[in-house]
Amino acid sequence: MLPGVAILMTSCVWVKSTDEGSQVKLLTADQVEYCRKAGTTHVAVLDKLGVVKRGSTRVEDELATLAANSAAQLGGNAIVPISGIEDGNQTFAVYHCEADEVR
Repeated sequence: MLPGVAILMTSCVWVKSTDEGSQVKLLTADQVEYCRKAGTTHVAVLDKLGVVKRGSTRVEDELATLAANSAAQLGGNAIVPISGIEDGNQTFAVYHCEADEVR
């Protein structure tokens, strides 16, 4: 039964997008060239449960969701990853972009 519980737990989504965070876009550095930088945010999630590694896509999605939620609090509407994912941690640049500034 324990392996089944581990599989079930790794499929759970623990990070929820806020209403404001759902308006934040994940972009590339090229796309925010003309936007105003609003800051940076460092986010972290669990990348494993005990000895069981969580799926990399799930971890990546949760980090982006946390970064978007944080960006909204900083007045941003776009995020760009500026580091890779390491041990469930990642840093994002936060931008505020007008509609005509996004490439």
